[in-house]
Amino acid sequence: MLSLLVTICLLLPKSYAGQNWPSFRGPSASGIAKGFNTPVKWDIEKSENIRWKIDVPGLGHSCPVIWGDRIFVTTAVKDDGQSRLKVGLYGDVKSEKEENIFSWRLYCIDVKNGKILWHRESHKGKPKVKRHPKSSHANATACTDGNYVVAFFGSEGMYCYDMQGGLIWKKDLGTLDWGYYRMPAAQWGGGSSPVIHKQMVIIQCDVQQKSFLAAFNLKDGAQLWKTTRDEVPTWGTPTVYSGKKHPQIIVNGYKHIGGYDIETGKEIWKMKGGGDIPVPTPIVAHNLIYITNAHGRMSPIYAVQVSAAGDISLAKEISSNKHVAWSYNKGGNYMPTPIIYKEYLYCGSDTGRLSCFEAKTGKLQYRERLADGSVAFSASPVAADGKIYFTAEKGDIYVVEAGSEFKLLGVNKMGETCMATPAISQGTLYFRTRHQLVAVTEDKQ
Repeated sequence: MLSLLVTICLLLPKSYAGQNWPSFRGPSASGIAKGFNTPVKWDIEKSENIRWKIDVPGLGHSCPVIWGDRIFVTTAVKDDGQSRLKVGLYGDVKSEKEENIFSWRLYCIDVKNGKILWHRESHKGKPKVKRHPKSSHANATACTDGNYVVAFFGSEGMYCYDMQGGLIWKKDLGTLDWGYYRMPAAQWGGGSSPVIHKQMVIIQCDVQQKSFLAAFNLKDGAQLWKTTRDEVPTWGTPTVYSGKKHPQIIVNGYKHIGGYDIETGKEIWKMKGGGDIPVPTPIVAHNLIYITNAHGRMSPIYAVQVSAAGDISLAKEISSNKHVAWSYNKGGNYMPTPIIYKEYLYCGSDTGRLSCFEAKTGKLQYRERLADGSVAFSASPVAADGKIYFTAEKGDIYVVEAGSEFKLLGVNKMGETCMATPAISQGTLYFRTRHQLVAVTEDKQ
């Protein structure tokens, strides 16, 4: 019997353990799941390739995270009626006016059938800061390591629970004001999510005043270190690169893109130059760190060596140096985080323009449109089974074949607004729409 069990374990895909999706965009924000087939087409109305769907109250743009047989998702529930949401391509910087009481919640959901196992109210009251009409009061994605789950609600605090919903600790981080630095009265709400690395929780809070990167003890919430940053508000999630050589925490920025020591928070490298509203999260592949942002005069893409040290800022008219393998001044992303799938980097813009590059060299393979320029994209792409999934704000999911040539395999309609990045686990895609969480998978599974 023992030998049979050993044989079964050896036959399991090596990536099986990686089917957990513990934080924003999965492990290290890569956005990639392996080892299972995923669908090209599905139909919500006909329930084709739909495993289950459930209602999730409130308004939240946070993404589902998965560990084992449990999904976690956060939301902010308005006491009286629905929160207004305005999607699409527009340039209004004003905040949404809300004087209502909200309930900030964490939901735990069964992966198999969508049943809500438990939910916890982390905080209740009036929001301490306003949000953008396209934003929500629950933008930050939760994170988990299978023992703890951490929900971050910005000015409403950070909360750590066990897997049964027991509150372990909570922290008040004060008022965290994300918004346009040129117009401080415009409050937009945060977007940076916490990540867990070993026994620490790491958060990036680039806000209007007193920006910082910090690490807390996962077991009790005690602050381990805090590094101040001279930075305007940003919305990217920090990425932990835990390679044997050059481990570091990597953050996006405008004044200060950079890498920091995981154990101490001490700066390792930095660079400046880019869009002045940084949103995408850094990603790592091929021993390179890929960072993009946009807004204002620049929309760069940088491919930085993981061995970078010191000030690596590029001189004017220079596209590479000892620490920067390649770069472009234009063509980077404003909202979605790009994705690297095998040897290619895919940058899908907020207007639906998809650019494919050789990841190691930066050579452009193609630049095509997923849709006409009127279709907006805020969610970041995810990939599996040779396919990349791009989620449009109005609920259309574009499925593209991975490779050096553009091939659109299909477009699927979710029937609702989609602002959240999907999750993938064991061949099932989990899409969070305006009101629902939907599990999409091939029927044969």
